[in-house]
This record gives sequence, structure tokens and C-alpha cells, in this order.
Amino acid sequence: MTSLPHSSFSVTVEAGADTASLRLAGDLDYDTGDELVAHVSRCLAAHPDLRELRVDCAELRFCDSTGLSALLMIHRLTSAGNVRLRVDGPPPFLERMLTTTGVRGLFLPASASERAE
Repeated sequence: MTSLPHSSFSVTVEAGADTASLRLAGDLDYDTGDELVAHVSRCLAAHPDLRELRVDCAELRFCDSTGLSALLMIHRLTSAGNVRLRVDGPPPFLERMLTTTGVRGLFLPASASERAE
């Protein structure tokens, strides 16, 4: 039996006084969704004055239904803490998934001025 290589996934966290950014890279799926939720949980706990969490998805290669579930879970966590959640730079496949499933409105896009930078 041939085993498939484990998908790669990384999360880079940068936190300021009231804003934190998570840069995602690789595959957000069954094997990695819990890792994303854990990063967000730790970030929210470590920064109680956080007002905005930005999730940069530009380097995601893949997202399955479990990855979408992880994004919905972090939406639940940020909403409970009254923290705005932004999904920046979603690749076309993720934008399609969010739109098709009817949850795009839960994730604020970057503002027009931020996209122009």
C-alpha cells in the first residue's frame, strides 16, 4: 500500500494592540483544521483587547469541507469575543466555496483602500 504524503499547512501569527493577523499557507483540511482553530483560540486568549482578526488566505492551496468548518468555528469564536473577522485574499476556489455555501457574508472582506495598497 502506498501512503500519501501529509499535506503541509502553516499559520503565521502577528499580533498588535487591537489587531491580529494570521497568514495561512498550504492545505486547510481534515488534518489541519483543528490546528487553525487552536491558533485562533490561543490568540484570542493571549490578546483580550483584540478588536479585529485578519486571516490572510492568499497562500492557501486547498480547502475542503472540514477547512470550511474550521473557518466557521473561528467565526463563532471571534463573534463570541466581539472581534471582527476578516478573510483577506481568498483564492478563487475559497471565494467560490464561501459564496456557494452562503457564508461569504460572515467573513468581512478587506476594504477597497486596503486592497489598493
